[in-house]
Amino acid sequence: MRDHNEDSGFLAPCVGLVADGVGGAEAGEVASATVAAAVVGAVLDAGADTPERTLVLGADRARAGIRRAIQQDLTRLGMATTLTVLMCDGERVVLGHVGDSRAYRLRDGALAQLSTDHTYVAHLVATGQLGPEAVGRHPWRNVVLRSVDGDPADQGIDLVPVEAAVGDRFLVCSDGLTDLVPDEEVAELLGAGAPDEAAAALTEAALAAGGRDNVTVVVLDLVDGSVVEGTAVGGTAAEGSGTRLGALVDPVNVVDPGPVRFGSEAASAL
Repeated sequence: MRDHNEDSGFLAPCVGLVADGVGGAEAGEVASATVAAAVVGAVLDAGADTPERTLVLGADRARAGIRRAIQQDLTRLGMATTLTVLMCDGERVVLGHVGDSRAYRLRDGALAQLSTDHTYVAHLVATGQLGPEAVGRHPWRNVVLRSVDGDPADQGIDLVPVEAAVGDRFLVCSDGLTDLVPDEEVAELLGAGAPDEAAAALTEAALAAGGRDNVTVVVLDLVDGSVVEGTAVGGTAAEGSGTRLGALVDPVNVVDPGPVRFGSEAASAL
């Protein structure tokens, strides 16, 4: 139903991310693309640095980039973006997160949410002021309390070590999916077929449920890189007018993630 896309995404053998811009006329799409580019640049520059330090560097660059973009065009004042990113260094997977985009892990059919929503209603639930069953009906359910907005004094991003094993499947997505498709259906569709098929099916499910918002989906499998040759990167978008991939970048020259990496990645964005 949207006439423009404020989401950005990226995927490569060592990283997958989604950024969902906010601000409407204040160029949310500029915010999300700025953040995605900053984090990817930090990954490319990381060398042998840890995922935590790499993600902090990317978030710092993203904050500075948004601040510069606003200074260059004051009509962008108020633009901001979520950021949810999974990074693998060959041994560990680390989540960097701020906002209400989400990361999930699917293992043996069980779906686990890895990220914590930085929203007003999530705060109400966490403090016992609202029951989980009432979240979907709350009038302020889309109010985000934390984002990347250029403020040098913000809280930064959450860094979460992820318990991961070869064979796990990961999902990074904007709230255009999770606001409309329940977790039970997400788990079923995420586990069906190859990553590109799962990404397409999840996007189609969000459209079928009303498609009120931009939908960006990144699906990644954790594989044993010592037995995988080359880099399998693909993408698919839902059929229909206006569909496109969001910020899908060829991972040539991405830092070698070592023996464990994300493989057979897929992205779908609308």
